[in-house]
Amino acid sequence: MADESNEMSFLDHLEELRWHLIRSTLAIVIVATAAFIAKDFIFDTLLFGPKKTDFFTYRLFCELSQTLGQGNSLCIEEMPFRIQSRTMSGQFSAHLWTSITTGFIIAFPYILYEFWKFISPGLNLNERKNARGFILVASLLFFMGVFFGYYIVTPLSINFLGNYSVSSEVFNDFDLSSYISLLRASVLSSGLIFELPILIYFLTKIGLVTPKFLRKNRKFAIVIVLILSAVITPPDIASQVIVTIPILILYEVSIFISKVVYKRQQKELQNV
Repeated sequence: MADESNEMSFLDHLEELRWHLIRSTLAIVIVATAAFIAKDFIFDTLLFGPKKTDFFTYRLFCELSQTLGQGNSLCIEEMPFRIQSRTMSGQFSAHLWTSITTGFIIAFPYILYEFWKFISPGLNLNERKNARGFILVASLLFFMGVFFGYYIVTPLSINFLGNYSVSSEVFNDFDLSSYISLLRASVLSSGLIFELPILIYFLTKIGLVTPKFLRKNRKFAIVIVLILSAVITPPDIASQVIVTIPILILYEVSIFISKVVYKRQQKELQNV
């Protein structure tokens, strides 16, 4: 397979890439169409779930505070804001783009499959064997990030920003596009951040990073993680700590993965 790939011309590679992109786009469109039809579930249950006081995360925090003897200190009793649409095409645009985003998230494993089919012919047999679980692991990490963004980052952000007030004279009326943008950014950014171990795996494979480099620059990584946490979460310490912990764990996992890959590469060089 690798020899055949090397014999392909640049235009042949572009043509091959074009068909992978077409199939990936088609998968997104198919899922997006189904999401467009399932409007009530997508909006009333999923999108507007985090603004309801009986949302899973709020109930969990409430039970946690009661278990720790803090009474109802973490219980959410109301969401003092409304969501409105102030443009003629606002609701239709929100419906369309939300469907496309849903299509991308659900079709993500297939998109990875098409990406893998494009790059795998350029790998040798051992490289393909070592990366056999790429699609499964990358998809699992992405969906873990999506769930983390939906059930942790989004509720924390909505609760903080929805209850924030500079004056009793100001009532929070959030635009539909603003609400959806916050939720979309929280979910997608978390999903992509959770792909860090996969990114480190490939960067180690091509020699751009080593476990020594990652350990040496751990303090800089922590600063970057804190900045990322501040960007995707509301500006309160508790929310940032909750988001920072899993990202730091992912970084440590990435160091371990890099160590395994690096040792394997060194062993292969010694056997040559």
